[in-house]
Amino acid sequence: MKIKVSKNGPYKVDDKIPLKREEIEADEEGFSCRWRKKEKLETDGNYRLCRCGQSKDKPFCDRSHIREKFKANGADEAEKYTDGAKNFEGEKYVLCDKAKLCASAKFCHRAGSAWNLVEKSDKESENILKAEVYNCPSGRLVLKNKKTGKTIEKKYQPSISITEDKPANVSGPLWVKGGIKIESPNGKIYEKRNRVTLCRCGKSKNKPFCDATHIEEGFKE
Repeated sequence: MKIKVSKNGPYKVDDKIPLKREEIEADEEGFSCRWRKKEKLETDGNYRLCRCGQSKDKPFCDRSHIREKFKANGADEAEKYTDGAKNFEGEKYVLCDKAKLCASAKFCHRAGSAWNLVEKSDKESENILKAEVYNCPSGRLVLKNKKTGKTIEKKYQPSISITEDKPANVSGPLWVKGGIKIESPNGKIYEKRNRVTLCRCGKSKNKPFCDATHIEEGFKE
């Protein structure tokens, strides 16, 4: 399975990668707490997803990038998650944080924030911490076992989700799950990860990855 990031064009998706819609739901205090699955989108197996933000047929490409003369800067293909990530140590876990990747889904804010929860050792705090990390679509946050150094991840099946941020009233990025290969316009492969978010508003400064600009722009599908 592969997603090809075309030069100044759409995401070209191969090999029948499942496509669906999911939206963020908030708890009574207004904090993001869960993903709600909405619908599965039917495709012919190979499809193109808009990344300029201008298509009239979102999430699919309608070649608006040509009319709009869309230009995309490129993220460093050689960069790894560990480059620039910070570690926050607790008794049992290490919370790794690469703020550059933040898609502002805000799951990490609940119950005093993930950075405070990692310092606690009770079971309830541990369960909330894991949920916050697993629901972080961009993979900004990663949890490791402090003793073994092993990464703790939820097993996601390969898929792409068109996200909606209901609490923020905006359309979110593409949530790519399950270690799908992503190829840059230069033909190089970005680091394969379990959770990443790809920009679909067209305004991220870290394309093809989301940098939460859709929030500032009030992006709507």
